[in-house]
Amino acid sequence: MKVFIESYGCTFNQADGQIIAGNLLENDIDIVEDIDEADVIIVNTCYVKLPTEDKMTYRIQRLQEDFPDKKIIVGGCMVEIDPEKLDKIGPNISWIGPHQLNKSANVVNATYCGDIIRETGFSKDSKVNVPKVSDDSLIHILQICEGCLGACTFCCTRFARGPLNSYPISDIVAEARKAIEGGCCEIQLTAQDTAAFGRDSGEKLSDLIKEVANLDGDFRVRVGMMHPKNILNDVDDIIDAIKHPKVYDFIHLPVQSGSDKVLSDMRRGHTISQYKGIVEKFKNEIPNLTLATDIIVGYPTESDEDFNDTVKLLKEIKPSLIHLSKYQHRIGAISASLTEISPEIMKKRSKFLSQIKQEITEEENQEFVNSIQNVLVVEKGSKGGYIAKTNSYIPVIVNDVELGTFVDVKITEATSTYLKSELLEE
Repeated sequence: MKVFIESYGCTFNQADGQIIAGNLLENDIDIVEDIDEADVIIVNTCYVKLPTEDKMTYRIQRLQEDFPDKKIIVGGCMVEIDPEKLDKIGPNISWIGPHQLNKSANVVNATYCGDIIRETGFSKDSKVNVPKVSDDSLIHILQICEGCLGACTFCCTRFARGPLNSYPISDIVAEARKAIEGGCCEIQLTAQDTAAFGRDSGEKLSDLIKEVANLDGDFRVRVGMMHPKNILNDVDDIIDAIKHPKVYDFIHLPVQSGSDKVLSDMRRGHTISQYKGIVEKFKNEIPNLTLATDIIVGYPTESDEDFNDTVKLLKEIKPSLIHLSKYQHRIGAISASLTEISPEIMKKRSKFLSQIKQEITEEENQEFVNSIQNVLVVEKGSKGGYIAKTNSYIPVIVNDVELGTFVDVKITEATSTYLKSELLEE
């Protein structure tokens, strides 16, 4: 039997796909890279936004049409968030919920034999130090906890990932050590909210970062998304941890709106003043910090004044990376009961913010031009060359280098999303 796995969405879900593959190989089930060779296809779904939902729905339907003789299994967030729709579009397919990955081989074997198996529901099983299969030996995704402490009105992901479940620091460090000894040069600490780590276990994110960064080897650590409200009580220690020379000068701190009223409506649990205070502390202590943030455009209660507050905030804090999303109702989310703003207003606001985003990010990246940067080469470019990361986690295009190495480059050009460079001779 041969299985083809395709994973969508966030870094955490990509790691789930690696765990599925690891469980299958541990049980002597072959993984193939060509879908035509497979007997069973696993679609590890993302369901965070409506366009993603539509993509997942179309993909599952298309697979059933294109490969009627192959067995199909659906995993990922869709399984827990929208089982009714999944059952409707695929009444004869099996499921693997994101908390049931250790049962992947059982589901595959049963499905291959003609049974319909649906493993769902929450568990406290750890996703650390379990078999994983990745096609990237240089970047290791390390899940530090699953679930969150939030109650954001627009979110449906929390229905799939459940309450917070932090994994022990000792276990996480052990997996990181093994990855580094195996040749990994970038450790990505990931979760639905890394700042929530340890709130249920009495451990701290700052301690975790330091313990991983203090491991032997030449590597970098990237810390994943942190919810502002959960960083408030540990700001100084997290700053101290990120100042470690092996940790990227990078934070992903989603604000979602520049309006306190909208933040309250979203039940975000923080204010704009608190957010700016966190950012100010980080930038004062880490001058080369890359700040990434997320903005939801057109939340149902967002007025013109609220939108202008968001524009004002972005111009003030100038994030180097801005992820924009148009608000759309999500199944089960509290805000789904509200009336959406008109498509015309949504389009206008989104277009305006996209222009602001490009201006800010290009301006921030321009500051790197003519500077000398020591960069870590992490992957091949899709259009040639290689992609490296500065210590501030900004992508740099480099030519004629070796994967997994640190090299010195001169930045020659900047765009709103990446830098171009020339290699300095040794």
